[in-house]
Amino acid sequence: MNANPVLLQKKYARIIEAFSKKEGITLDEALGFFYHSETYDFMKNGVSDMHCMSDAYLTENLEQEYINRK
Repeated sequence: MNANPVLLQKKYARIIEAFSKKEGITLDEALGFFYHSETYDFMKNGVSDMHCMSDAYLTENLEQEYINRK
C-alpha cells in the first residue's frame, strides 16, 4: 500500500520531533538517525503497512533502534 507523499512527510516530521524530545537530542541528530533507520526504510517502502502505525508506536520503534546502535 502506498501512502500519500505529503501525509507521509508530515508523519516523518512528527516522529522525528517526538524522537528528538524523548532522547534529548537535536532535531538535526534525530533527522539524521531517522533517515538511516530501518523504521524509515520500512515506512517509505510500505513494508507491513508500517506507515499506518501510530506515531507513538513508530517513535518507540525508532528509540529501540537508537538504543541498539549505541
